[in-house]
Amino acid sequence: MDNENTVKFKSKKFSIRIVNLYKYLCETKNEYILSKQVLRSGTSIGANIAESECASSKKDFTNKIYIALKECSETLYWLELLYETDFIGKEQYDSINHDCLELRKMLTSITKTTAKSSD
Repeated sequence: MDNENTVKFKSKKFSIRIVNLYKYLCETKNEYILSKQVLRSGTSIGANIAESECASSKKDFTNKIYIALKECSETLYWLELLYETDFIGKEQYDSINHDCLELRKMLTSITKTTAKSSD
């Protein structure tokens, strides 16, 4: 089992939260457009991290992690939009946004470390 402090573990837990948010938005708020966007980008973070584990090279690994970082940034945008359009409340937004920001910090650190070791 993955350590709870790894980016892989945290991204999977985040993906589960995103799937649950998607279900809530569709079932409770009848919102299908923004929810689909946040579902796509939010679950893509973990998918790209999983792909990076089987990277064919260091460059491929860095590319997958960088894509995960970009998807993380996009997810932050959709979460902010959902909050500012009153589809999610402040408490819900603060909690999931915090998790997304934590993932972004981890992914930023990994990309910087990988870039330095490539020099």
